[in-house]
Amino acid sequence: MSERQLATVRRIAAVDPIPGADAIEVATVTGWKVVIKKGEFVPGDLAVYCEIDSFLPICPEYEFLRKSSLRRMGGLEGFRLKTIRLRGQVSQGLLIPAPQDASEGDDVTEQLGIIKYEPPIPASLAGRARGPWPPVPKTDEERIQNLPEMLASEHSFYVTEKLDGSSATYVLNRENFFVCSRNLNLVEDAENTFWRIARELNLEEKMRAHGGNFAVQGELIGPGVQGNRYKLAKNEVRLYSAFNVDTHEYLPWETLTSLAKELGMETVPLIRQGATVKNFGTIEEFLADADGPSAIGGAPREGLVWRAENTGAKIGFKAISNAFLLATDS
Repeated sequence: MSERQLATVRRIAAVDPIPGADAIEVATVTGWKVVIKKGEFVPGDLAVYCEIDSFLPICPEYEFLRKSSLRRMGGLEGFRLKTIRLRGQVSQGLLIPAPQDASEGDDVTEQLGIIKYEPPIPASLAGRARGPWPPVPKTDEERIQNLPEMLASEHSFYVTEKLDGSSATYVLNRENFFVCSRNLNLVEDAENTFWRIARELNLEEKMRAHGGNFAVQGELIGPGVQGNRYKLAKNEVRLYSAFNVDTHEYLPWETLTSLAKELGMETVPLIRQGATVKNFGTIEEFLADADGPSAIGGAPREGLVWRAENTGAKIGFKAISNAFLLATDS
């Protein structure tokens, strides 16, 4: 799986005034809104867009971010880009001038020394790597702001709540059972929460009884995970996808719900089925739709995930609530 392109060369689609602001305005790049200095860019300009969650290195050109964005990640110091509001305008990311020889679409993440910001991982979730990642795609939906072409999709989608937890993957493949966090195939450890849940639920035995080579993926939530936003008494994994390892296809939502019951688990909350993206609205309307209370405990939800139904392929996106980001980013 390729690394996330955090800094890419994009064309400025529009620049608009911000009511009551004399020194700043808002630029639109793809589906993102970014506050800029007045006159810094005009529509049609090429610029490097650095996404939220970018971790920028300490260097003179980013020093203006020191007061608002200086963070430490492990032993590394840098500037974290997050969702902010300036003069009432939501701003996500940073625009900087593109290199003279740049072309639209260039990925300059590595060139600029930018990496993804990762919050500290609790010891109970960290674990040790057992070996290579199993033959299953990692879980990371792209944001709707990066996929404006999806607005023309004629697929039928199901929509689920995006939970604020930690990604978990359980795989049975050719007699091997794997337990994985977002990025690691984990060595078995009784103190590790991903493995503890697997053993408490007898997942390996149940998956073997089901038969076949397949994976289930979900969100680990509860005590010790993201502040236990859902106020749960114990940890659980809510499933959001199932994958056939042999055919390399994602299984339908109905199959996932049936499989979840068989494994003694639950799915993430289902918001709607048979939804169409085409004519649903603008990117701003998708983001507004993502706002609202969680179906688990009523806390503000992180957002929504749209996935195409019955295609076997991974076609979809996530819409993260700006209200959630503004309230939780720190």
